Amino acid sequence: MRLPGWSIGLAVPVALLVIWQAFAAAGLVPAAILPSPSLVIATLAAMAASGEMASAVGATASRMAWGFVIGTSVATVLGGLCGASATIRALIDPLIQSLRSVPSLAWVPLFILWLGIFEASKITLVAVGVFFPVYLNLVSGIATVDRKLLEVGRVHGFSPLRRLLRIQLPAALPSYVVGLRGGLGLGWMFVAAGELLGASNGLGFVLDDGEQTGRPERVLAALLLFGLCGKLTDSILAAGSKFLVSWQDIAKA
Repeated sequence: MRLPGWSIGLAVPVALLVIWQAFAAAGLVPAAILPSPSLVIATLAAMAASGEMASAVGATASRMAWGFVIGTSVATVLGGLCGASATIRALIDPLIQSLRSVPSLAWVPLFILWLGIFEASKITLVAVGVFFPVYLNLVSGIATVDRKLLEVGRVHGFSPLRRLLRIQLPAALPSYVVGLRGGLGLGWMFVAAGELLGASNGLGFVLDDGEQTGRPERVLAALLLFGLCGKLTDSILAAGSKFLVSWQDIAKA
């Protein structure tokens, strides 16, 4: 009998949990360093019962959503322009490529100076993290469209704008979807960085609180919630984007 794909994906996490619990029960690792899974689960249950989990996840998800929408929107516009026009790409792309190498934490002091310590700086940090993968994949997808497809468009009298909308953008959609998923993953990393350096709520705040108060179970609980939120949003994005590339004739394992 063939098992569902999602059940196969649970095999490694469950095995790691069993090993982790066995190490904790045998006392091979001090609880102050690596608490048992049962203690982490109890911490999650207590956070859920008190409402802290819903509040923390809601605050982080809100920042993530706004940053993802803004970063994706800007990246789509600039990526479309740079991918379609070699002149615009020559003007803008070198600056974007240089900014891409700036570490995420290096942006935080600047955004705090410009935007303050409240939501705007954190949302902007997430938008920056989301921007680069989406932009790079879209530019690459548009710029590397099969030349023969473009020649067909020219033969049929397509204007440059029509070639972009009817040929280049559709052909670039697989790369664009990959960029969206990469940007989503980086967005979760950037929102964690922003909250760790200054927030009064959110999962990053829970991480920092656990570290400051010497409660590793809260740190691990927050990390687990980050992982679950990231996986859930990635699955939703992957499922929702299938219709964009439904025309692809790909081999299935």
